[in-house]
Amino acid sequence: PRLIFILICINAFNAQLQHFAAAQGWDWLISSSRIAILILSLGVIEWLTLARIVRGQTLSLKNRAFVTAAKGLGQSHPVILIRHILPNLFGVILIYLTLTIPAVIIDESFLSFLGLGVQAPEASWGSLLADGAGALNPVRIRWWLVVYPAAAMALTLLALNFLGDALR
Repeated sequence: PRLIFILICINAFNAQLQHFAAAQGWDWLISSSRIAILILSLGVIEWLTLARIVRGQTLSLKNRAFVTAAKGLGQSHPVILIRHILPNLFGVILIYLTLTIPAVIIDESFLSFLGLGVQAPEASWGSLLADGAGALNPVRIRWWLVVYPAAAMALTLLALNFLGDALR
């Protein structure tokens, strides 16, 4: 459902955002309104899962002995949050982000491949793959137009997954 949500957001808000940007005189936003909506909608979707994971981890941490000891010593709630809970959450957030970024890259590339994400003047792995797939024909095969963007994307996704697994 997240790809459907992104498609609905792009189609529903693109014209309105371009009109608003033209009224404000923001020429840079007119040309990149699809990218802005794509980034915002992906952020809104992925934020929900991160918030659920952080909430569960926070509820688990608040019942630990070191938080109880800090309360017993008379530390205030903001001090307990900053000194004890947030440092323990940082690792969970970092690991989740390294494992989520590949999914976001795949979603953006897929939408750009379909022509619904990043448009022609800007480049994306999905738009590069779409251009390469359009250049394939039986007479003259330009394989490098597909292989190099696909290899770069695959290596990046693999590296991020290995980094997330190593941090976990």
